[in-house]
Amino acid sequence: MKQPVLVIMAAGMGSRYGGLKQIDPVDDKGQIIIDFSIYDALRAGFRKIVFIIKKEIEKEFKESVGSRLEKVADVTYVFQELDKLPVDPKTGKVFPIPEGRTKPFGTGHAILCCKDVLDGPFAVINSDDYYGVDAFKMIYEALAKEAADPYGYYMVGYRLSNTLTENGYVSRGVCKVSDTGHLQKIEERTRIVKQGDGAAYSEDEGKTWISIDPASTVSMNLWGFQKTILEELEKDFVTFLSEKVPANPLKSEFFLPFVVQEMLEKKEASVQVLHSSDQWFGVTYKEDKEAVMEAIRELKRKGVYPDVLWS
Repeated sequence: MKQPVLVIMAAGMGSRYGGLKQIDPVDDKGQIIIDFSIYDALRAGFRKIVFIIKKEIEKEFKESVGSRLEKVADVTYVFQELDKLPVDPKTGKVFPIPEGRTKPFGTGHAILCCKDVLDGPFAVINSDDYYGVDAFKMIYEALAKEAADPYGYYMVGYRLSNTLTENGYVSRGVCKVSDTGHLQKIEERTRIVKQGDGAAYSEDEGKTWISIDPASTVSMNLWGFQKTILEELEKDFVTFLSEKVPANPLKSEFFLPFVVQEMLEKKEASVQVLHSSDQWFGVTYKEDKEAVMEAIRELKRKGVYPDVLWS
């Protein structure tokens, strides 16, 4: 049985936040959100960490993050670059990068970039989200069991109201969950806002708003996969490059949840939803930072974390 690996997606530069938020400290000890996620992951049982980053931030990222974490975990770096593209079966040549494209190809492509370093079950998280202690325990325990089904996956779901910011809109995958606790459908809502005690989303750039139940289960991109997902990503990425990119060459994205949703529709996989009651927080906007720092201070006061994570 292969030990589960933790994959951390850290290639995004944080356009809405306005800087390299992955390495922006969230306490007075210089620790960042990734530190707290990895601290939780290690005490849950994870030992190997794979960071997905862009080549251009390698030096800064390793100095700010790797120098600490390489002392406590087996750390590997994978680069998500635009030229990491497969061969077009129609031409026999590698797919070209669309002229003028600078935007990464999305979370599905990010995970696909890891295929040479993953040979067993793995969890996936964002670098700039705080997931909570229980989330890592649940996903590790699920992945550490002998897989009865190579296409049996997991997702940690959160209550929507626990994942909103006071400072703008967020993107969330809104989930429909069966009575058996399995994911049936996931719909990407790219503009969800807090409205009093409730929430609403817009599909027209904020011109009109549709109410959404704040108790809805949402995905925060905390997934647990068997290695079979890599084969599906590889196959679907070729389709994406052939069909979606020509229609929107500069902005089309290959999202991980879209691939999962397609597999669910074809009944090629199942996804068990593990429910977390933890409060999410993250730095989507610069204005979020103070709230995050106060949340970290409170967790330290409660004894959830020591003042200094890595001695």
